[in-house]
Amino acid sequence: MSKENPKLSVIILTYNEEDYIEDAIKSVSFADQIIILDSYSTDATVEIANKLGAQIQFRKFDNFCNQRNHAVKNAAGDWILFLDADERVSKKLQDEILNTIKESKLDSYKIWFPHFFMNRFLFHYTDKVIRLVKNNDVVFENEVHEKMITKSKPGVLKNHMIHYTYKGLFHFISKKDKYSWFQAKMSFEKGKKASLFLLFFKPFYRFFHTYIIKRVYLDGVPGFAAASIDAYGVFSRYAKMILIEKNLK
Repeated sequence: MSKENPKLSVIILTYNEEDYIEDAIKSVSFADQIIILDSYSTDATVEIANKLGAQIQFRKFDNFCNQRNHAVKNAAGDWILFLDADERVSKKLQDEILNTIKESKLDSYKIWFPHFFMNRFLFHYTDKVIRLVKNNDVVFENEVHEKMITKSKPGVLKNHMIHYTYKGLFHFISKKDKYSWFQAKMSFEKGKKASLFLLFFKPFYRFFHTYIIKRVYLDGVPGFAAASIDAYGVFSRYAKMILIEKNLK
């Protein structure tokens, strides 16, 4: 592995992302390798990515964990940056990434992701996720909200990722509803049980934690809406768990 000029690979998972993929690829044009793992898109996603010089691979989608683990096998860089099609690397984040991989003594880094909703970035409704990692036995687990397994504590980059999280209110709700099926299935397979108490208490707690503890109220009306939909997502998960337990799915 080169210490002076480490190489960077970028991995992007896609399925019908023709409206987003061009800007995503252009935002990481500084990388040495850009891998698109496509789940057989039916729009112009692959054509656009191919014209921009990305390496195209295909794999039928089963879950995000397996998709990322598959793509990692073909990453040639010393470091890997995981990007989604609706995400963009700003110039400040680009400079920080390049400086980090040259000088870092750590193996992985988290990046801040403020959510974009109702035409604004919500800087309190935010996540920090490991996305930059040394290419050394990288492994993901969990079917949804996949988690990268790291050998040591990750660092945190200062600059945030530009993330166009939700295309609108209905997209936000449908995304929560889709994920809730994955989460309900995973919980059931792990032997967890749902109850009417959890069905009503957990959504209330999620709203309180998101809106008050994380101070999402500082993001105004979009923050209130986001916290409410978060609570709906939790309610939906426990409702689906009950359906699965009673074999009513």
